[in-house]
Amino acid sequence: MRAMDNRYFTILGHATGRLLLKREGYELAIERLIQHAVDCGCYFEINANPDRLDLSDENAKLAKAAGVKIAINTDAHSTRELNFMSAGLNQARRGWLEAADVLNTLPLAKLLKLLKS
Repeated sequence: MRAMDNRYFTILGHATGRLLLKREGYELAIERLIQHAVDCGCYFEINANPDRLDLSDENAKLAKAAGVKIAINTDAHSTRELNFMSAGLNQARRGWLEAADVLNTLPLAKLLKLLKS
C-alpha cells in the first residue's frame, strides 16, 4: 500500500505473488488493497503467464466491483511468451471483466490521459 502512495506508482503487478501448483499467494487483505487502489487512483494487473494468472478471477471481480481498472500483461520474457495473452484474457473473462474494465482496450489518447491523472 505504501507503494501506491508514491505519485509515480500506477499499476500493481504480481499482487499475490502466487505461482500456480508451486507457491500459494501472500496472505493479504485484498479488499483493503483494492480500496487503497481506488483512493490512490491505481490499477491492478492480470499477469497472463500460465504459471501465475495473478490476479485471480475472484480478485479481478472484486476489483471490477470497486471500479478499479485492470491491465492484462503477458509478462513475456521472450517473443514465444507473447501468446500468453489469451490466458490473461480468459482469466479476465472468468472475473467477469468487460472491455471497459481493461486498460489495454482504451484508445491511446484516453489511456495516456488516465495514466497522467
